[in-house]
Amino acid sequence: NYKYLEAGRRMPLLLVSGFPSSGKTTRTLQIKTYLEKEKNKNVVVVSENNLLGEGKNEVFRDSRREKDIRGALKADVIRLLNKEDVVILDAANYIKGYRYELYCASKQIKTTQCLVHCLAPIEQAWTWNQARQEAEQYAREVFDELVMRYEAPNSSNRWDSPMFTILPEDAPPYEFIYDALYLCKPPPPNQSTQTQPLSSTNFLFELDRTTQEVTSCIMSAQKIMVAGDNIKVPGVEETVCFGHKVTLAEITRARRQFISYTKMHPVEDASKLMALFVRYLNSTLG
Repeated sequence: NYKYLEAGRRMPLLLVSGFPSSGKTTRTLQIKTYLEKEKNKNVVVVSENNLLGEGKNEVFRDSRREKDIRGALKADVIRLLNKEDVVILDAANYIKGYRYELYCASKQIKTTQCLVHCLAPIEQAWTWNQARQEAEQYAREVFDELVMRYEAPNSSNRWDSPMFTILPEDAPPYEFIYDALYLCKPPPPNQSTQTQPLSSTNFLFELDRTTQEVTSCIMSAQKIMVAGDNIKVPGVEETVCFGHKVTLAEITRARRQFISYTKMHPVEDASKLMALFVRYLNSTLG
């Protein structure tokens, strides 16, 4: 029942996606504030938190209740879309098929849409989760299960594009998000948004080589240093500091996670891979 909508009208929809406790609500509020204050837009937030309340663990342990929540969120989003308001869906949005359903719904009513991916290391997200009030925390088994089931967005899929990947230390690319919502322009390539084809043999080679070099450097340094010493990786300004000796298994696991993330969200400048990996290790194993 969308007969009242005129062709060409823009009813922007912004999806936020990420692990549990990865900063989705924080990013939602930042973008909402920007669009309201700088662009004089009315922003409506549809929040998963409002429906989950303090019973989030019980909901995510029950697949039927979880499905009902997703259905309610989708219904609210479609009901709220209008001529000028921005509708932000602040939820995990971790199922590829669900994001596709929302894409089809927005396409049907001729809206622009973009996606913000909050990319935080798993253990950093868990740390943020533990910093919440106890009633708002995810239980560890629920948190791990949601991480395992998370189907990360991929900008090569039309329903995940245009996509803006935001690392914990990054500010949202506000102007690019505004352009994607109101000017229908794809975001210009930059470190947070450019996706390099995975067929790029050179990029994959550099990713594997640089992460292996950092791993070897750390393991060698630990043989002659005491726990807590700063480890200098050649060519990287930031030092590695774990506060304890890490095992090869720990750093290998972190390396696999970093490679997995970076394959999905490659950086524009491959020379920054080593520094990014060092930063990732500090935030994950430090």
